[in-house]
Amino acid sequence: MTEPAKLSKVEGIKDASNFLAGPLANEMVDGNPNFGHDSEVLLKFHGTYQQDDRDERGQVSEDGKKKKAYSFMVRTRIPGGILTSDQVLEELNLCDELGNTTLRITSRQAFQLHGVLKENLKRTIQRINECQLSTLAACGDVNRNVMCCPAPYKKKIYRETQALAHEIAMHFAPRTKAYHEVWLTDSSTGDKQLVGGESESNGDGFDVEPIYGKHYMPRKFKMAIGFDFDNCVDLYANDLGLMAVTDGDKIIGYNVLVGGGMGVTPSAKKTFPAVAKRLCFAGTHNVIKIVEAVFKVQRDFGNREDRKIARLKYVVANWGIEKFKAKVEEYYGGPLPEPHPTDVHGFNDHMGWDEQGDGKWFYGLNIENGRIKDTADMQLKTAIREICTVLKPGIRLTAHQSMLFTDIEAKDKAQLEAILKKYGVKLTEEISEVRRYSMACVAWPTCGLSITESERALPGMIDQLEVELARLGLSTEKFTVRMTGCPNGCARPYNCDVGLVGRARGQYTLFVGGRLLGDRLNSLYKDYVPAEEVVSTLTPLFVYFKTDRQAGETFGDFCNRKGQADLAQWADNFAVAK
Repeated sequence: MTEPAKLSKVEGIKDASNFLAGPLANEMVDGNPNFGHDSEVLLKFHGTYQQDDRDERGQVSEDGKKKKAYSFMVRTRIPGGILTSDQVLEELNLCDELGNTTLRITSRQAFQLHGVLKENLKRTIQRINECQLSTLAACGDVNRNVMCCPAPYKKKIYRETQALAHEIAMHFAPRTKAYHEVWLTDSSTGDKQLVGGESESNGDGFDVEPIYGKHYMPRKFKMAIGFDFDNCVDLYANDLGLMAVTDGDKIIGYNVLVGGGMGVTPSAKKTFPAVAKRLCFAGTHNVIKIVEAVFKVQRDFGNREDRKIARLKYVVANWGIEKFKAKVEEYYGGPLPEPHPTDVHGFNDHMGWDEQGDGKWFYGLNIENGRIKDTADMQLKTAIREICTVLKPGIRLTAHQSMLFTDIEAKDKAQLEAILKKYGVKLTEEISEVRRYSMACVAWPTCGLSITESERALPGMIDQLEVELARLGLSTEKFTVRMTGCPNGCARPYNCDVGLVGRARGQYTLFVGGRLLGDRLNSLYKDYVPAEEVVSTLTPLFVYFKTDRQAGETFGDFCNRKGQADLAQWADNFAVAK
């Protein structure tokens, strides 16, 4: 007889949680600065992570005992990155009043507040909801924020994809009552038993959670919607990507891509990054039904014993795309056509000025690593606050952690630039190409998974790279540089031209050979590269690129063509000659 599967501890926590309610309400008012382990797991579904400041870890003393400096990251779910100025102003207010005075744009078009104390957590989430936003399902084993090309062009194909992103986000949002009762009810009226849903459930939970059931997903699930001519959302890095196939200003359907994902555990050889595979073609009339079929296959067959291999990419890899497609067809209830022959062939980060098509303009402002803050040299937060207050533009967040100001009258263009300049903010046109296409995760000090620095380390490396690229006459080259403080890959470092992944404190694994289009994995070039040697390790490759590139070849394509052995040999010879 086959032994029953031993589920992971997280599965047990979900099972006993009464549809994500758990002990959250009671622990909210227990006087401790942190939540217990089970609640820490459940908090993610509600859009917040319990963290501690690792710069302060071990330095906080009370009665002679060292304690962690607990605080919370609160993530707002924003389908397609579409916001109003008033919503941005409220997020800025929250970061000043209840956070650490900074606001961060994520690589999935969402906002994150950092440094929120437990005593302020409920009020923070309430205020986010009061401005018609939500944190529900921004984290956890659910469908995460649905990404979409945020460009505000007044064309049907953009309106329809952005509407689809919102529709999918709502369709796959958890239905549990626990979120409302934990965060949005007035606790001053007395204790109230959280309903969550279990008392009304038939046991499997599908009457309460019609898509998720009682146990939600085996792991997080990420979706994105983009175009073949503009893969600004990194379709191939998602569990499920919908690539709109267009004919002029008409969407004729979507190529469905499945099985992308960036997370890796280096000590576990069974883990790996993956770009998605082409599954089928979906019409505009049945795309959500097909997405739901894929979603449910992962729900039912994703690994619930080992979270390291629980993402959809492992089901696709273990089964093969044909078997996976057959199972999706079974859940869908019929055959699915082959993908359309088109594939991604363009990328637009939507930075700088562009016409919307209705007489108005939008401006893409590059925000380095997505961090909105004021410093002595640049008051970015103040500048954005003034733009939102005075001009009241629409706001769009990009998948590269930057911001679009939309619906700008032609007469107001100069005023927007003047506000930015007044506060020392560089215009996108003044930023180097290498910095413009760089991206880093938060990492140290707040992320508990980070091995080393990322957001705080990358800008200095870019400073050095700018000098070397200028010296080589390569300043105008477009290539992606992405850094993460650990192998989980939140800034998508495994499909870019240059990926830097935290390996040990102050050391990185260096990957090369991906590309801006995001449809190809890069390859390991060197391991355990000290932070101070990253640029000097890359410089010989740029020299080689300048010397031996083919016409029109990008840096990533060049490294991919040459391969690790050839690149290493050149670098060795370069060092000897030098």
